[in-house]
Amino acid sequence: MMADERPIEDLPPHDRRRFFRAGLSRLIGPISNFVEKKLPIALPVVRDRLRPPGARPERIFLDTCFRCGACADVCPAKAIALWPAGDEERSGTPYVDPDIHACVICDDLACMKTCPSGALRLVGKLEIRMGLAHVDDALCVRSHGENCMLCIDKCPISDAAIRLTSDGRVEIIDPAPTGVGCTGCGVCREVCPTTPQKAIRIIPN
Repeated sequence: MMADERPIEDLPPHDRRRFFRAGLSRLIGPISNFVEKKLPIALPVVRDRLRPPGARPERIFLDTCFRCGACADVCPAKAIALWPAGDEERSGTPYVDPDIHACVICDDLACMKTCPSGALRLVGKLEIRMGLAHVDDALCVRSHGENCMLCIDKCPISDAAIRLTSDGRVEIIDPAPTGVGCTGCGVCREVCPTTPQKAIRIIPN
């Protein structure tokens, strides 16, 4: 039997709704397919390693970086390494491992000035946001009576990023409220003397 060809005003309400749904589906379906093909929606990529100063958001960074290694070549602290082969998307991209060498936020801001692709933007020292340090008070040697201040003394941003509280604990200054604070460079983690686990970890931005 052929589909009901009665005029729409003669159809029962539920058949009218089915008629409109079918028509809307035929109308929107091709448009939806077109938009999906022309405007693919990329999900955010979570950053699990520190990128050099000035790095764009991870998805943009991966799409922009030339994998040329220029930033690593000019880094005075030799803090920038290149992602090893095996990960097709990230292989050859620069990263910083503070357990080996932390970024020292050099005066020249060399990596940002050298980047030819724009994956690293030139920003001021206080605007660098590689990550955010977090202190585990239970692991910190200060909690065990030692007067260690290596993380504070060696921080390239000094007390704008890290300081002692009134009760003697190490405090990381979150830059979110004021725009000035921890840059996530990793120097505090590199110099932290606790073993085998560091009392400071850096969460990448």
